[in-house]
Amino acid sequence: MVNICDRKTDFSGKKRSSTFAKILSVFRRTSGNGVERISSNDLSKKMKVTASQIRQDLNNFGGFGQQGYGYNVKYLYTEIGKILGLDKTHNIVIIGAGNLGQALANYAAFERSGFLLKGIFDINPTLKGMTIRDVPIRMMEELPEFVQNNDIEIAALTIPKTKAVEVAELLVDNGVRAIWNFAHTDLNLPKNVIVENVHLSESLMRLSYNVNRYNYFNAKE
Repeated sequence: MVNICDRKTDFSGKKRSSTFAKILSVFRRTSGNGVERISSNDLSKKMKVTASQIRQDLNNFGGFGQQGYGYNVKYLYTEIGKILGLDKTHNIVIIGAGNLGQALANYAAFERSGFLLKGIFDINPTLKGMTIRDVPIRMMEELPEFVQNNDIEIAALTIPKTKAVEVAELLVDNGVRAIWNFAHTDLNLPKNVIVENVHLSESLMRLSYNVNRYNYFNAKE
């Protein structure tokens, strides 16, 4: 059984959490096909991550496998879920009910991973009372009391960067301890607040770079 509090492993690294998330994704896609065990080589082919990297990341949390026999799929799925905190539920709010905020709110897969959308907030009075998957859009003046009364752990910021810092500080002051930041600006928050920055434009630039490299090397062949 995994107890990450007993490990002297820094789990903040994006590469390791990304590896674990990919493993869970593979298991979800292949669930129901009767596979009981899987090797790191098989995972490597499905994930496009080296087998040695998979073994190294898993070994940081105890290994979970036996050489020559691979990993028990059901057991590994459960234990990785515990490492990622997916054996618990996490209440989340979305700040900003524009196109991006509404797209996130419509993503039903959150619930399957234990992320429960409790509220959506905006400053636009014309949106007040609208619902997205049965979750009403509320006005920002309701936010502090709502966060305090609903045990909100995570807030997604899908608002202009000019307002992001002010809103993030308001959330933290009212007990939120994790920010999913789409606002494309740095948030200078207390060290006990976890911030995950999502820069869509940077991701698109990386994609463009790799497309450019692919075209360049293919043109030389």
